Amino acid sequence: MQHNWSRYLRIIVIGLAAATLVGLYFGQPLYGLTAGLIVYLWWTLVQAKRLYQWLGNPAAADDAPQSIGLWGDIFDNLHKLHQSHLRTQDRLRAQINRVQESTNAMRDGVIMTDAKGAMEWWNGSAEYLLGFRRNTDHGQYIHNLIRTPAFKTYFDSRDYREPLEILSPAKPHIHLQVQISLFGDDDRLIVAKDITRLYQLEQMRRDFVGNVSHEMRTPLTVISGYLETLVDNAEDLPPKWRRAINTMSAQSSRMEALITDLILLSKIETGEQTVNDSPTDVNLLIEQICHDAKALSGEKEHEFSINVKDRRLLKGDESQLRSAFSNLIFNAVKYTPARGHITVTWSADREGAHLSVKDTGIGVDPIHIPRLTERFYRADPSRHKDTGGTGLGLAIVKHVLLNHDGNLEIRSHIGEGSEFICHFPRERLVERVPEKTE
Repeated sequence: MQHNWSRYLRIIVIGLAAATLVGLYFGQPLYGLTAGLIVYLWWTLVQAKRLYQWLGNPAAADDAPQSIGLWGDIFDNLHKLHQSHLRTQDRLRAQINRVQESTNAMRDGVIMTDAKGAMEWWNGSAEYLLGFRRNTDHGQYIHNLIRTPAFKTYFDSRDYREPLEILSPAKPHIHLQVQISLFGDDDRLIVAKDITRLYQLEQMRRDFVGNVSHEMRTPLTVISGYLETLVDNAEDLPPKWRRAINTMSAQSSRMEALITDLILLSKIETGEQTVNDSPTDVNLLIEQICHDAKALSGEKEHEFSINVKDRRLLKGDESQLRSAFSNLIFNAVKYTPARGHITVTWSADREGAHLSVKDTGIGVDPIHIPRLTERFYRADPSRHKDTGGTGLGLAIVKHVLLNHDGNLEIRSHIGEGSEFICHFPRERLVERVPEKTE
């Protein structure tokens, strides 16, 4: 390229020198140089005009203007650059079309919006699941089309670690799971998945568990009643029957505890047990539960420490809170060796209120922690026979906290004990009303 430029420069100099010599021949070298410059300027303007017309006419862009010298190379190089650009454009367009075709083939709705929620693109499944219209909804704010307050809050929160479940605005019988991801310049990629079948299966499971638990309760109560009568009169029975009767009574009690927990969990999940948001004295509640826990400890003689660092009340359902807290404290008793230490702490800070139940028990491998709140999940199934638990305690705790806008944090290592922390939002704390003195 540098060599061509030097050659073109020499040609221009030689041409101007020739024009000067012609002028010198007629006794006017300056006129000759001026005439040469005017001719070169005219040539340059003509080529510039051709370049302007060529660039401004897309229909003729495939054929470059014919020229010589510097302008010929400019036309040829621009033509090659344009052809390369067209090939790249075609390749990118083909890739975009392929991505759009594959996305349109998805059963999940996919929507792209800018940072404010203006809709830029969506696939066919989004039109079906959410009722978008391609001709009129482009550029509309998505929260104007999905008029669910929970979605607007979720969109603006920028906390997309957990998906959101909503009903379809176009087809209310469809349950959707919405997951948002950030990309580009703070833009949003929204994926809406139809989970109606999963929702129906989950509802069927809840109904089945609830109905079966209720149906089993009556005959089990009758059986337990007769077994209690037999246990009370065990002295009148043959010795070989006493052990069988005692075993049957113990297993009957375990089944009653399991059914009670199933019914409670079913009520919490289905909303049958509505949350009564009334101020609850957590300090008094902890004292009562720890008193019962000491009785449960019995001969193990666990040492209890109660630390109350905040005297405010907690807005919530006392019955549900009692179930959650007692499950955590009783679990600490069950899984802590004799003469172990159990510490119950109630505190508050800028983040909210926190109930901590810490023990010096056997601990749990951190690999099991994410699944501990699942129904019937056990980190070590062999301990089930020793503790006599139902496997539903932490599931109840989880759902109670969800009903109170809270969450459960678990810290544990094998041999180092465990700590279960219930976190509640600051908005649920209520100041105590001073008692009136007469």
